[in-house]
Amino acid sequence: MILDSLAPLYAELSLAVFAMLLLVYGVLQKGQVARKVSYGALVALITAGMFLYAEPKEHVSLLNGMFIHDGFAVFVKSLILLGTGAAVMLSIKYMYEEGFARFEYAVLMLLAALGMMLMVSAGNLLGLYMGLELQSLSLYVLASIRRDSIKSAEAGMKYFVLGALSSGMLLFGISLIYGFTGSIDFAQIASVVSENGASNLGLTFGMVFVLAALAFKISAVPFHMWTPDVYEGAPTSVTAFFAMVPKLAAVALIIRLLMGPFETLTDQWQQIIWFIAAASILWGGFAGIAQTNMKRMLAYSSIANIGFALIGLVCANDEGVGAALVYMALYMVMTAGAFGVVMYLRRDGLSAERIEDLAGLSQSHRYLAYIMAFFMFSMSGIPPMAGFFGKLVILKAAVASGFYMLAVIGVIGSVVACFYYLRVIKVMFFDGLELSLDKVPSTSRQIVVTICALIVLFFVVKPEPFINMAMQAAQMIS
Repeated sequence: MILDSLAPLYAELSLAVFAMLLLVYGVLQKGQVARKVSYGALVALITAGMFLYAEPKEHVSLLNGMFIHDGFAVFVKSLILLGTGAAVMLSIKYMYEEGFARFEYAVLMLLAALGMMLMVSAGNLLGLYMGLELQSLSLYVLASIRRDSIKSAEAGMKYFVLGALSSGMLLFGISLIYGFTGSIDFAQIASVVSENGASNLGLTFGMVFVLAALAFKISAVPFHMWTPDVYEGAPTSVTAFFAMVPKLAAVALIIRLLMGPFETLTDQWQQIIWFIAAASILWGGFAGIAQTNMKRMLAYSSIANIGFALIGLVCANDEGVGAALVYMALYMVMTAGAFGVVMYLRRDGLSAERIEDLAGLSQSHRYLAYIMAFFMFSMSGIPPMAGFFGKLVILKAAVASGFYMLAVIGVIGSVVACFYYLRVIKVMFFDGLELSLDKVPSTSRQIVVTICALIVLFFVVKPEPFINMAMQAAQMIS
């Protein structure tokens, strides 16, 4: 009876068990076992996915309301598992190339994924905080996992300090919400908010602090300051993971909060999200122009893309939320592919991260050049690539909800960002080859990059099934 009642938790429990077993295995084994542990992590993610889809998508509340299982959670968790699996596959060869092949790496990714899944299913503010911190603590260690690198240590320290600040803001906001509602459960908070939330200034302040803390997690302006430095300093495989999965989970968490307990306060939080979305799109577009480092450029790209996803939240309806889910899923695919190509760029055994290092790539590595061009065109929003459809559904939702100015800002920001995306293509195809890059074979990395490229190219053939899935998930938010 007890095991049956915990069935919706089997995916999370399996990840936790696998993480502990792989940790013990890594400690007891002698020699390099990072590759074996990484393969074990892939098995763990597949197992969790099987448990996830073994349960129906109807709303279920467990652990005294702390854990929620519904169609929205299943959809987002499946993307989290896929993104984490892609990040692990991208890392297998890269760990050995960069000299930080530690078995703890894959274990930390599993624990981060576990924290994200708990975040998405949070039913009260305590569950939200525990999941968020499990994810954050794992990411702090991953950012600084190269202990012999000053840049990696600096990235981990910056991320930790600013992350601690955001955690403090989150806890302060939670304390205000608890103080003015008398509860930390989403259902009870929603009940209190629906009665007198609009006139309760203290409750509004608490919500603002929580949103500010979560805006830090998704690198939204004006809480983006950590992103370029951490992206540049952390190992590229870690940066790829940062850009893909945690942002998706944090956006899903914001959706659950705003469309759940704070749905009645739409007039208050809509203004905040509107400003954050517009500022992120413009700052990510204009600041990215000046970047010469590929990872820093992709950092500003991620800030702008988060702004686009937040446009869907501003709409405050099922169409907007579904559009945000579609956009984040396609962004995850494009980001995985782009960072996968960046990991191939090596010269004399060292990472080549400057945009100029791609000069003449079409001559020396034709396959990589064309693949990278597909991702850059897609991020630019040029049809018929997948990124065009992501921006189309977002802008369509904004116009349908009457947010014409925000849609115009989105178009302007997209046009500005095209400059640095197309500059990468120009360098690869039109600049002369000066120094050739190393040829770095990696089967797992090639699989991820190729699959992402195929999705970007052929999403145009039949986008409706996935878009319908996202829209259905948006309607199932409990």
